[in-house]
Amino acid sequence: MPQATQPHDLLLTYDFPPMGGGIARWMAELAHGYPAGTLVVSTGILPGAEAGDASFPNPVNRVGVPAGRLKTAPGLMRWAHRATRLARAPGSRFAWVGNLRPAAFPAKWAWERAGLPYGILVHGGDILALAPKLARSRLKREIYRPILADAAVFVANSHWTAERCRELLTSLDLPHEGRVRVVPLGTDPARWHPDAEAGRRFRVARSLPDGRYLLTVARLVPHKGIDTALRVMATLAPQHPDLQYLAVGQGGHEASLRQLAASLGVADRFHLCTDVTDAELPAAYAAADIYLGLSREAGLDVEGFGIALLEAAATALPVVAGRSGGIADAVAEGETGVLVDPLDPQQAVDAVRHLLGDPALARRLGEAGRARVLQYFTWARVVDELRQVAAELGRS
Repeated sequence: MPQATQPHDLLLTYDFPPMGGGIARWMAELAHGYPAGTLVVSTGILPGAEAGDASFPNPVNRVGVPAGRLKTAPGLMRWAHRATRLARAPGSRFAWVGNLRPAAFPAKWAWERAGLPYGILVHGGDILALAPKLARSRLKREIYRPILADAAVFVANSHWTAERCRELLTSLDLPHEGRVRVVPLGTDPARWHPDAEAGRRFRVARSLPDGRYLLTVARLVPHKGIDTALRVMATLAPQHPDLQYLAVGQGGHEASLRQLAASLGVADRFHLCTDVTDAELPAAYAAADIYLGLSREAGLDVEGFGIALLEAAATALPVVAGRSGGIADAVAEGETGVLVDPLDPQQAVDAVRHLLGDPALARRLGEAGRARVLQYFTWARVVDELRQVAAELGRS
């Protein structure tokens, strides 16, 4: 735990390793990036978490509740009492809410009982999911409005997410001027970097054929656009016999994607890897030539930013991405990649065909992507900006 008088912040989060996903990765980077002893993470119990927790320079204080039960009333009460105890510790300065639901509830409880200010990190999909519920339910408005009213700040991962947050606050007659800030996410360019040999070893280990590779790293869910990428692959396959498509991820749509690939006649060129470990991911990126991030808005599912797009850029891959959600903050159009309408596969076909036919352009986009990451889009910058906000708004 932090020393008795050392100023430190709290991070209340539902998503945290060994849980997977982009939010959990962001939370882990905060736990790694905050200087040792200046952050306390509060989250739920997950099997196998102990070894990973020991690797963080900051303590992970797990509430005695399985993570999946933190959203239940008993789980929330236990978390609220734990958060209040942590908030009363000498030196506690500010609380970050990693997930509006459910982590904002214990943060609000600690604010009322211990006076610890809190800020809410918003991701995009969380706002889309909450807004219609508040519009339909007076009870939910009565529950959430005080939580949102008392938050000292909302930090959005992109300008698109920030605008959705402002719209939500306006719908509740809550002020947003000066309360919504944008802190674009980052990545680790020391971990994600070009490495042809590592890419070659990945292909050999996975018995992947030689050729040029399109790559997507994402959950296997519809809005990620892997189906669109398969249609791109099918259109380009006759003119590019060496072209392959590698998709890395897990989810419930593996069978349907394989069926689609077969129906399009590219089953032999579609390589779906569902067991790639986190340690292997950089090599998977290094094995590719072009990254496809054709995410689209589908109901409440959307890409609020797109960490995988930065990982691809750091690996010096040119990116073809969907112009949806907050992706425009992650990809500099015409500089590090090409943005296309994710609902129009032909636009993606044209972009990929252009890059395949112009290796010099593909190389320039990739190199510019890595340079952009090195200049600004790092986790160290994200941590510094959040610590500055906490110092500004936290108690002294």
